[in-house]
Amino acid sequence: MDVNLSSLHWVYLAFIVFIVACLIKRRDTTMICVAGILALGLIATASVGDSVSGLFKSFVYAAKELLGTIFIISIIVSMSRVLIRTGINEKMVAPLTRFMRTPALAFWGIGIIMMVSSWFFWPSPGVALIGAVLLPAAARVGLPALGAAVAMNLFGHGIALSGDYIIQGAPKLTADAAGLPVSQVMEASVPLVIVMGAVTTIVAYWMMVRDRKKGTWRDGLVAQETPASPSAETLVLPAAVKRWAAIIIPLLFVADVVAMFVLDLQGDDATAIVGGTAILILLALTLIAHRNKGMEEMTSYLVDGFQFGFKVFGPVIPIAAFFYLGDSAFVPLFGNHLPQGSQGIVNDLGVALANGVPVNNVVGAITLTVTGAITGLDGSGFSGISLAGSVAHMFAIAIGHGAATLTALGQIAAIWVGGGTLIPWALIPAAAICGVSPFELARRNLKPVLIGLAATTVVAMFLI
Repeated sequence: MDVNLSSLHWVYLAFIVFIVACLIKRRDTTMICVAGILALGLIATASVGDSVSGLFKSFVYAAKELLGTIFIISIIVSMSRVLIRTGINEKMVAPLTRFMRTPALAFWGIGIIMMVSSWFFWPSPGVALIGAVLLPAAARVGLPALGAAVAMNLFGHGIALSGDYIIQGAPKLTADAAGLPVSQVMEASVPLVIVMGAVTTIVAYWMMVRDRKKGTWRDGLVAQETPASPSAETLVLPAAVKRWAAIIIPLLFVADVVAMFVLDLQGDDATAIVGGTAILILLALTLIAHRNKGMEEMTSYLVDGFQFGFKVFGPVIPIAAFFYLGDSAFVPLFGNHLPQGSQGIVNDLGVALANGVPVNNVVGAITLTVTGAITGLDGSGFSGISLAGSVAHMFAIAIGHGAATLTALGQIAAIWVGGGTLIPWALIPAAAICGVSPFELARRNLKPVLIGLAATTVVAMFLI
């Protein structure tokens, strides 16, 4: 199928190149995205007024698309705050510390617990939820603080966040940009997440054991900092209340997972049941902990959570607004000014790529890994995965298949690089609670993550 590329297509492609260049230079991309939206609007409508108003509308469009994701993360964080203040988090994790009898069990135990908690609470709150309880237990059996930080980091910000199977924030962003159902991207990501997680964590553990035996291990300790959680006073609850809450809360989330399978809930519906459960837990715990001040404190926790959510997703909205114009948002915002027969800017570019460049599984997989890694260089992990989804869509059209696998591969590369395993300023939560240098943690993660990305890319070549 032939397609006529207009100036809109070339301008859109040029701005993608600009965005990638900014990411490589570790510069912020918001202004480039704003300029790109204005340029596309001006070319399409030939009206300054329409392009300026379209800029605001594109932000609103992106915010509406992302609102569910922002809300679920904000609510989960709100709930985690009250769990930390009441000490219920300690009760939830404490029974698991008895299994940490050796450094090896401590490394893998901390990692698996962090992974599971990050699926439900997201990694940053998860670090605060479990770190203070598990770290002393790990230290007692001889696991160094940097080793604990590596485990928390790779399992939480790496494995759990790159798949994001419960909250589904990451696959929502990439699936939207690629024009695919969220469930399709999540299904395609499973083997890639398993390969990436297994290779990276095994290599990291082996390197830790090797370096400690050789005497080349560096602890990277710094002055202990306060973990990323509110500095509010601790709330006193009766021991029985904490004990029952520590049992009931995990069971409620397990019930949510069972409901997802039994009722076949996916995407927004799956996110909604987790979010609703978190709100009810937040409400109940706030009333129990604060009693007659519960109504006011409920609002305070929600405000705290939404501040966190919008701080994380604030940089994402203008970037997502630009990439939505490549597919579903262009006609609603600027009218049908695309060439006749166009299937959207990204689709048209993909067809042109297929007609003009020899593209195959190997080229597609390598390109998506590199694209995802580049988008993660800003230290967010989320801000650029719309680009990964958009590029995956173009290459899938060019190859003729493999859209979901390519999208999942770009998502995994972006999250592992930028979500908190390689970029030092994204490592601060895990590094702070373990009392180690984020730069030393990034250095320790570098080889395992790069080896994992290489192995995952090779596997993706066969799955596309």
